[in-house]
Amino acid sequence: MSLRLPFEAFFHVVQCYKQRVKEIVQGALFPEVGLDDAVGQAGGAGGLVIVRDLDLFSYCESCLLPFQVKCQIGYVPSGQRVVGLSKLSRVADVFAKRLQDPQRLADEICSALHHGIMPAGVAVVLQCLHIQFPNIESLFLDSNHQGWVKAVVHSGSGVFENELADVWGDFLSLLKFRGINLHKTQMKDSVQQCWCPSRYSSSAKVIGPPSRGMVTAVTSILSSLGEDPLRKELVGTPSRFVKWLMNFQSPNLEMKLNGVACGRMDPLKQNGEVSHNKQQIHTELCLSFWSQCEHHLLPFYGVVHIGYYCAEETTPLSKSLLQSIVHFYGFKLQVQERLTRQIAETVSSLLGGDVMVVVEANHTCMISRGIEKFGSSTATIAMLGRFSTDPAARAMFLKNIPNPASGGS
Repeated sequence: MSLRLPFEAFFHVVQCYKQRVKEIVQGALFPEVGLDDAVGQAGGAGGLVIVRDLDLFSYCESCLLPFQVKCQIGYVPSGQRVVGLSKLSRVADVFAKRLQDPQRLADEICSALHHGIMPAGVAVVLQCLHIQFPNIESLFLDSNHQGWVKAVVHSGSGVFENELADVWGDFLSLLKFRGINLHKTQMKDSVQQCWCPSRYSSSAKVIGPPSRGMVTAVTSILSSLGEDPLRKELVGTPSRFVKWLMNFQSPNLEMKLNGVACGRMDPLKQNGEVSHNKQQIHTELCLSFWSQCEHHLLPFYGVVHIGYYCAEETTPLSKSLLQSIVHFYGFKLQVQERLTRQIAETVSSLLGGDVMVVVEANHTCMISRGIEKFGSSTATIAMLGRFSTDPAARAMFLKNIPNPASGGS
C-alpha cells in the first residue's frame, strides 16, 4: 500500500507549520479611542469581543486521523488595540492545521492571541469530535456503534485566568452556552488519556504486527512535517496509523449472511419463477456505514437506505442481514459510487432484482483538505429492475428517506 496519498493529505497541514502568528496579527491591529488603561473592564468603554462557531479541522497526533473542531474565541481589548475579526479565525486555523490534541490546540490559540494582541484577556472554548472507527468484527456484533468521541476544552489568559471570574459568565452567556460548566470540561491530562480511540478501543485491533516498512514510512512523513517523531506524544503514532490502515486490507474472511455465504443464495421464487405479483415496496432506512476513501486514505461515513419489492406472502429481509451487507462492503478501501452499486447488486442477488439503494455520506477529505466545504455531504443512487424504469416506484421510496443529519453532530 503506497503512503504517497496520505502525504498529499498531510500537505495541507504542513503549510501551517511555516506560518507565524505575528505576521497575521500585526498588520490587522487598529487603534480605537476609549481603550486606555484607566477604568472599565478593559480600560474605558471597551468590552468583550467574541467570534463564534469557527469550523476548524485538525489532525490527531495519536493516530493521524482528522478531527472536527467548533471554536469560540473571545478577548477583552486593551491599550487602544483591537484586531480585525477575521484574523482570530486565521490564527486559530494556523494551530488547527498541525498535529494536535484538543487541550494543546486551545492553549496555543489562546497564548498566540494574547501575545499578538496584548489584550486584557483571551478566552477559547473548543468543542471537538474525533471519529471512532470500529473494526469489522465489532460492527457485525454491535450495529449501534457510537461513532464519535467528544471533548470540550477551554483555555484563558489575563482576566480569564480565573475560571470563577464574572467575565467567563459573560463570555458563555453571549455564546448561549448556559448549559456548559467549565469545571466539567475535560482538562489536559484526561483528554490525553481518553481522547483518541486508537489508544483504548478495539478499533486498533488487527491481525498480526504492523509492517515495519510502513511504520518507517509514516515516521518519515512526521519528520517531513517538521515534527519530532521521538516527541513522547508521537512515539506510538506511526504504529497506530498503520494498524488503522491495515483494518482495510482485503479480507480473507468469507462473508456469511445468516449462516449462508453471500453469492450462494438464490432469489426468492414461487413455483420456480421470480414472482412480481402482489408485491409491495419494503424499505430499510438509515443503516450506518463506515468506510475509507481509496483516493485520500481518509474516512467517510454515513447512512444507507435500501428499498426493494417483495411478495406479500414472503418474509422481508431482516435488518441485521442488510446491515451486515452494508458493513461488509463499507469496510474496504472504497469510493462511494462503487459502495452503492455493490450493496444494490448483492441485495438484488438475494431477491431477484427490483432494488434501489441510496447512500448519504460525509467525506472528511471534503473538509480537511483544500476546499474545506464544511457541512457538505454526498448522495449516490443505484437502481436495479423495476426501480430503474418506474419513476413512481422511485418517488415512493425516496419520499420515505428522512432529511439528512448534519455532519458528525
